[in-house]
Amino acid sequence: MTDRPIALDEYPIHQAPLSMRQVATGDRNAYDRCIFHVLDHSGRALLIAGLGVYPNTGVIDAYATLRLGDRLHAVRASDALTDDRLALTVGPLTITVEEPLHRLRLTCDPDLSDPDGLSYELTWTASFPAVWEPHHTQHRGGRLVLEGRRFVQAGTCTGTIHAAGERLTVTAGEWTGTRDRSWGVRPIPGEDGGRAAAEAPTEGFHWIWCPVRFDDRFVMVIVQEDADGHRTLNEALLVRDGAPDRQLGWPYADISYRPGTRHPERAVLHLTDPTRKPLELTAEILTSSPLALGAGYPPADDWQHGTWQGRGWTDRRVYDLTDPAAHPRAAYGVTDHAARFTLDGRTGHGIFEHGSFGRHDPSGFTGYDSVAPDRARRPGEAAR
Repeated sequence: MTDRPIALDEYPIHQAPLSMRQVATGDRNAYDRCIFHVLDHSGRALLIAGLGVYPNTGVIDAYATLRLGDRLHAVRASDALTDDRLALTVGPLTITVEEPLHRLRLTCDPDLSDPDGLSYELTWTASFPAVWEPHHTQHRGGRLVLEGRRFVQAGTCTGTIHAAGERLTVTAGEWTGTRDRSWGVRPIPGEDGGRAAAEAPTEGFHWIWCPVRFDDRFVMVIVQEDADGHRTLNEALLVRDGAPDRQLGWPYADISYRPGTRHPERAVLHLTDPTRKPLELTAEILTSSPLALGAGYPPADDWQHGTWQGRGWTDRRVYDLTDPAAHPRAAYGVTDHAARFTLDGRTGHGIFEHGSFGRHDPSGFTGYDSVAPDRARRPGEAAR
């Protein structure tokens, strides 16, 4: 195929002396993607949807999962990336940017052969300005394996969701929406990690990503720590219309795990306002969706982002969540928890995204097989 200019090259938006068809890196792991969360305030339903572009592997893919009761309904699609980078459609899944940074439309077309399958038509509307997350880098054995730029936003959703013979009406007063946009370099399956992976294995990883919408404010908390508790990513931000963004100190988390697991049931994020007043952001978990099931995040064993599945690939399936033994790898992936939050007398809703694998000294976890004890742990006592 002749390498010719594409439509986006007409616009003065270039960041490098390259066509907009190309990215300014030859790294196969270059990516550009988004994720949306749509959650019912009662905890009955959690929809997660996303789309990703992988320009150096020529792949575009998308997914949607709906946690409804004890079933996870999933739709995934993958195809060859085309030159039309504004066409955010893969199979039955589409994201339409109706007003940048304010209003987007999320669509999953129904499967005509399965009237009970997952479909939806939703409008996502921002309640607060989008804000940058910290520049995210991660190294292994001296090699840069992840570098991402991200912004996050909270809003409301309206529309309908169909699944399992039910029709869910999504209303702004009873549902909350959050979203995240990111791009850069992030590992895609299929690459040999080489000496860095063999000689510098990850001892532990501890992650909290927590966007919360209140009626009059948006709070974003991010924590990433190594096995010894060394923090490599940190953010606690308060966003309000018409007021400067405020940093809320160095967040610390007290997480109450379900005994015998690393599944959080409740968490308190300790924050500090600019006057040094202590604040407590409390999360009560309503429902949960493991990203390794249906959504393509590692360590998923049926499909992962950026992997070539052939042209026009679509997959629909339903996961039974009543038996964790049926999906053992999900316990070692990041899980998104829809949660009800309280802060300074206010009640809000959002996502408590959490993953804790391997050793984490501050939590008392000693290795990959270490879990929360069957009774409350005394201060200084290690987890099993």
